[in-house]
Amino acid sequence: MVFLPDSRLYLGAEAEVWSGLWMGKPAVRKLRRKRAWRHPDLEKRLGYRRMLSEARILIRIKNSGLPVPAIWDVDLENGRIVMEKIAGRPLIEVLRDKSLTKQQIDKALFNTGASVRLLHRLAVTHGDLSTNNILIDEDFNAALIDFGLSAIEYEVERFGIDLHVMDEILGASHPNIENAIDVFLDGYRQCDAMEGPISELSGGKPPAAKEVIKRLDDVRSRVRYHG
Repeated sequence: MVFLPDSRLYLGAEAEVWSGLWMGKPAVRKLRRKRAWRHPDLEKRLGYRRMLSEARILIRIKNSGLPVPAIWDVDLENGRIVMEKIAGRPLIEVLRDKSLTKQQIDKALFNTGASVRLLHRLAVTHGDLSTNNILIDEDFNAALIDFGLSAIEYEVERFGIDLHVMDEILGASHPNIENAIDVFLDGYRQCDAMEGPISELSGGKPPAAKEVIKRLDDVRSRVRYHG
């Protein structure tokens, strides 16, 4: 089937993303951009591996019931993935919307924290947890997108780095929002209480929320020390 593009959503160093239609349904096409400075064989192997990893992780997350895009078509040879287009506004836009109340902003942040924790409970780290890669719907529920740097992990360090990226972005780009990271972490922490014991997975058991938050504090201390 042919993807019918209508507008470009993003152009970055690694990928170009378009919105459009796939079999009459709203869709997104992600096209991996070739890096001219890499040897062609290495570029092909890396692109193949990364796109396959992203597709597999998205399927793993989708099968768990989390609101992430469904994979509709994968062309590894040409570096293309077509996936479902998730409704919602990027969190960065929501946080800058002056018409919203503090309660609405806090709800979006709390639900974002809970969504990230649900991802981590699957032993998946996002790898690029920016406010551009989180979509907020009309009820202020959160959905994560862009899993190009995601990975299956069991060591607490990588989970802590996910939280540290969000901490840095909220502090630098949204300093006017009072206690933004605290509300986010509250949602992250409370998710474990709501979901119950963490399941044993094929590679072991992902770290508890309190362990990850403690590692975030460790990462903050290292950054301050070396800064």
